[in-house]
Amino acid sequence: MRKSIVVLALLVAVVLAIVLIHLGSGQAPSTEGRAVSGQLIVFHAGSLAVPFDKIAQAFQREYPDVEVLRTAAGSRRCARMITDLERPCDVMASADYTVIDTLLIPNHADWNIKFAGNEMALTYHHKSRRADQINADNWYEILMKEDVAFGRSDPNADPCGYRAILTVKLAEKHYHAAGLTERLLKKDLKYIRPKETDLLALLEMNEIDYIFLYRSVAEQHGLKCLLLPDEVNLKQPGLADWYRTAAVEVSGKTPGSVVTKRGEPMIYGVTIPRNAPNRQAAMAFVAFLLDKDRGMAILAENGQSSVVPSPTDTYAQIPGPLKAFAREAK
Repeated sequence: MRKSIVVLALLVAVVLAIVLIHLGSGQAPSTEGRAVSGQLIVFHAGSLAVPFDKIAQAFQREYPDVEVLRTAAGSRRCARMITDLERPCDVMASADYTVIDTLLIPNHADWNIKFAGNEMALTYHHKSRRADQINADNWYEILMKEDVAFGRSDPNADPCGYRAILTVKLAEKHYHAAGLTERLLKKDLKYIRPKETDLLALLEMNEIDYIFLYRSVAEQHGLKCLLLPDEVNLKQPGLADWYRTAAVEVSGKTPGSVVTKRGEPMIYGVTIPRNAPNRQAAMAFVAFLLDKDRGMAILAENGQSSVVPSPTDTYAQIPGPLKAFAREAK
């Protein structure tokens, strides 16, 4: 009898030690991941296609009972699928956090966490016309050449589209090139596409020579990338006031309405919509995405810097387990 009690006590001690080891390491026991299951519907910006594919694969290794279903589109298009088409969505990741603020909150989502940065650039390849001439001082003059064609995305569907316009407007001021915006934006209108990644095929086929594109996407696809001055690339937080001097109107929440988008440093945002059918899996995915050693490490490997934690006006509405990834705005 006494021997049985001793053996039982030893077993309890071993189990307790294992639990304490897991808690001390900040990791849950491996069986915990299996409690999350079912399909997980993720809408995300086209510029996140490559890193989110890798993040989804890593997430499914940790949560093998979850099937991640991803839809890549322009961020504004993703929001419209939720608001106008009432498509079910568990996680929405936008290339511009303000898309969530203006199109989803408060009727379709409650909170928004900023998670990554990026910058505007000009993407091209070795077959692009005048590739041996273009540089950070003359790029806008090269784009105006009759033998050169460039593409950009639709500003009403994709943040990269209105950021391209903001980049041109800032360039007009930075280079003191009067009339540049009007002249450049009237050119090559047939090469406007719903999202920026739709233009990559046109570049590969030599249909176009240059794309207004995010630097991370260019690097992910092994393309040449002309880096633009900080005054026009929408990258630097310290130039926020300068970026705000440029503005563009895009479609609003209701048909026929418009909203004004002002230039600002490029920041991505993520939320869980109110209509999320698998909220448990959504919470696990967002926590995985924002973890510096998991999702954010994958984003960094694919050219996007972390801004976690960042201030948000919706901090009070963020679910408790995710509050550590944000800060309350002052």
